Order: sequence, then structure tokens, then C-alpha cells
Amino acid sequence: MKKTNFLILPLAFALLQSCAANLSYTGSPFKKSFESITSEELKTHLYIVASDEMEGRDTGSEGQKKAGRYLIEQYQKMGVSHPQSMKNYYQTVPKEALNGRRGSLPESENILAFIEGTQKPEEVIVISAHYDHVGMSNGDIYNGADDDGSGTVALLEIAEAFQKAKKAGNGPKRSILFLHVTGEEHGLLGSKYYAENPVFPLANTVADLNIDMIGRCDPGNCGKDYVYAIGSEMLSSELKKINEAANKATVNLELNYKYDDPNDKDRLYYRSDHYNFAKNGIPVIFYFDGIHEDYHKPTDTSDKIDYAALRKRAQLVFATAWELANRKERIAVDKK
Repeated sequence: MKKTNFLILPLAFALLQSCAANLSYTGSPFKKSFESITSEELKTHLYIVASDEMEGRDTGSEGQKKAGRYLIEQYQKMGVSHPQSMKNYYQTVPKEALNGRRGSLPESENILAFIEGTQKPEEVIVISAHYDHVGMSNGDIYNGADDDGSGTVALLEIAEAFQKAKKAGNGPKRSILFLHVTGEEHGLLGSKYYAENPVFPLANTVADLNIDMIGRCDPGNCGKDYVYAIGSEMLSSELKKINEAANKATVNLELNYKYDDPNDKDRLYYRSDHYNFAKNGIPVIFYFDGIHEDYHKPTDTSDKIDYAALRKRAQLVFATAWELANRKERIAVDKK
């Protein structure tokens, strides 16, 4: 009998697992869902969510509520419901929890849509984006097409992609929570409220993939296929690798880690809704396109969005969430 080199077996097993992970991106269920995320649908949604009719979606305003009703209508059309423990899609955020940078705000709502996992439903992947913006000032409407209309409509397309897989008998093994938060522009208030009043235990929350501005380019990157991926290795040694593998197998964007630098003067790791998950020990990635000339100006409008870039970035988030939801073991939290 030929002598077996037992040192080779773990390597072979690891290689087999790696190949299996890559195959998950080439199979028909993934491919059909991935390709269902289109520039045309993203554009259709964004021209509504960031229209003048929404009056800048300030926290608790009628314009924001109107945008929220539109989001819920889309989830209902695609057959994606809210968590079973909730009466509807709304998590009310009381005005007492909305004392922000500009004083007190009216009552508002986080919006939650949910696809239950087929094998490990108690484990939850959160995909988040804020749907508020800064409203109106001196008669000008701050439409917030990129900030964060782009992330808001990306959630709709990603949810539809997962729902298509579910209808074809390939629903995610872990549950997916699509979390549209309010009050981000006033101090991450909606995500703070969710983290303090979670619908699903934070201990069961595997990761948060947060999308905040993915439809434009910043001055240093225009002309490139890129996205900033912030915080991906802060808490887990696995999450960055998963995101990179998903990217390489699909859209092959340039992943920019500039803002992971502890000396980053902009401190962007702390400035969007993912941070309320990260500070509770939940691994996160913050997908971001950078700070451009229309940031927080009335000129952040839907006609300036790069819809091809928006599609690719949304597809990357979907591919990463697909792996997180379907892999055998949940990712490790092994960093502090």
C-alpha cells in the first residue's frame, strides 16, 4: 500500500472547499439572480425615490414617508414580506430617540423587509441603507440621489434578486434582513435605535453590509471601476476575503481600502449606519463611492448617477451576501 501523506489531506480539503465556494457564483440560481440587478430598474426606482416629490426625504417629513411607502409597495410587488414578529414593515422610531444634530425631530420609521432562511433561519445577514436625506433649504430641494438614494434602490434590487432565487427553490440558507434606516443624516439615529431595539438578536446577526453612496465617483477615481470597501477586516479575518472572492468571481471592481487607515482624517468608518452594528461586535462592510462635488448639495440629482457603476456595486453586495447566507459556517468574529 502506498504511504499516505497526511499533511496533504487538510490542504486538499481546503482547496476543495475553495473550489466549491467559487462554483456557487457560476451556478444557474446565482447567475439568474445576479443578472436580474439591472441599470434600468435601478434608474427607474431612483428617479422616483430622489424626485422633487419626496422633498429631500428629511427625517420624519411627509416626503420621507412618501418614499417609504414607495419602498414598501415594491417589496409587496416582489412578494417580500416583513419579519413575522412585526405587524407591518415599519419599526417606529419615537421622537425621543431622534434628538439629532439639529435638535429634536418628529417620529419616524425604519423599514424592514425580510426573507427567511431555509436551513439556518435564526442567523441573519443585514443589508442596510438609509433612506432619509436633508430635506429642503431656502426653497432648494436636496434630492439626495447618491446620498443615499443609490443605496436605497440597491436594496430593492438585491432583495428582488434573492426573492427570484427563492421562487426558483434556491432561497438563502440564512435569513436576509433588508433594513432601510431613518435619521442617518442627523447622527445615525435610526440604526442606533435598531441596534438598541433589534427585531432579531444581535448575537444572531452574522454581518451588516451597509450601502451609503454607490452611484458616483470621487475626484481621485473617476474613470475607474472601483468602490471603497470600508471596515471589512476590522472584526473578522474572513469577511474581507469573502468580499474579495465575490468581487473577483463577478464584477472585478478595484476595491479601495483607503478609509481603513486608522489615521484617516475623515473617520468614515464611524460615519454611517454600519457603525452601530460594528460597535456591537458585528462584522461590517461599508460600500461607498467617495465624497464628490455634489455631496450634501441640491445638485445631487438622479441625472448625475453612473447607473452602470451603481449596478456593478449592487451586484457585488449581492454576491457577498449570497456567500455569507449560503456558506456552511457563519463567519468568525476574531478581531477587536
